[in-house]
Amino acid sequence: MSTAFLPPPSAPLHPVGLRLHGRRVVVVGGGADAYRAGVGLLDAGADVTVVAPVLVPALEALADTGDLSWIPRTYAPGDLAGAWFAVTATGDPAVDAAVAADADAARIFCDRTDDPGAATACPTTPGSADPVPARGPRGRVVLVGGGPGDPDLITVRGREALSQADVVVVDHLGPRSLLAGLRRDVEIVDASKLPRGRSMPQERINDVLVARATEGRLVVRLKGGDPFVFGRGMEELIACTAADVPVEVVPGVSSAIGVPGIAGIPVTHRGLTHEFVVVSGHLPPGHPQSLVDWPAVGRLRGTVVVLMGVETAPAIAAALVEHGRRPETPVAVVVEGTTERQRTIRTTLGRLGETMRDEEVQPPAVWVVGEVVGLAAGAPATSPPCGARAPRPARG
Repeated sequence: MSTAFLPPPSAPLHPVGLRLHGRRVVVVGGGADAYRAGVGLLDAGADVTVVAPVLVPALEALADTGDLSWIPRTYAPGDLAGAWFAVTATGDPAVDAAVAADADAARIFCDRTDDPGAATACPTTPGSADPVPARGPRGRVVLVGGGPGDPDLITVRGREALSQADVVVVDHLGPRSLLAGLRRDVEIVDASKLPRGRSMPQERINDVLVARATEGRLVVRLKGGDPFVFGRGMEELIACTAADVPVEVVPGVSSAIGVPGIAGIPVTHRGLTHEFVVVSGHLPPGHPQSLVDWPAVGRLRGTVVVLMGVETAPAIAAALVEHGRRPETPVAVVVEGTTERQRTIRTTLGRLGETMRDEEVQPPAVWVVGEVVGLAAGAPATSPPCGARAPRPARG
């Protein structure tokens, strides 16, 4: 894969491509602009290192999972050693200028987010220069379901809304690489909610949506999956409506259906099941705040899809067996569905907790209970996603 760059205005209009797959790239800065650059470079297969004392939560999550390397300090001479390309996005003109000067001295192409005209390479993406005209007034909010992760699974209307946006308020999950295609003047607000980590309170997210739209800006709230499937989209719609801010809802592919489907597992199948239920597993059975009727779910004969249920999997499996499901019922756990690191693990309800532990399953993961899992029994125990992108180089 490659990242394209426009030549200087005086040069012939022939874009130059840099093949960055497997090559070292340094991003200096830890804010929203650095995040935008980082996800685009990761999508191009680059080996990304970020230099910054503090990262926004979404970048921190990428560092925690090993998607990129993080040097937790301010920029220092020598940080660009071995790099093929650099991006400086600190917001400090003096630091950005120093990075650009070091890159120039080392003959490393450099993108300056603070001063694109002074950059030696300026990223461009299809459609970023010619946004689609907005359908309605700019002072409004569009709640966009981005799908389960693969950027190709966002709807046409979702892409159109992003091309029109003045502000994008984005979650950690979902098609983050789409941020690289936004216009340079688009404000990115990181609204990540990291498991057991930093997060932006929902009330603050609501306030940002209302405030930016009230300023007359077109705000796109980019969410993973579908806005109304455990996405708190209705809370955001209610907040905007209460403030008289127009809202449009763009449905998305829910991970509850899309992820099993990509793994070759239908949630229903003629003659086998006439029902399926989607359950949030973020609270275990018996928790005083849980709204799930686990005895009723256990009595169902059809498919059960569990979202946000990695840590609670042993307790949920035990409850389902206690209330009627056979311990031998097939289960499929799809980890990081629709991404290049997707893997599918097959087990049984009785062995689910043990399997989760042995396979070191971490979120995000969707697990499916029911006979439909057996329809894909001929597949290997772990399998890549359909149409997976080329894997990124291993680190370490």
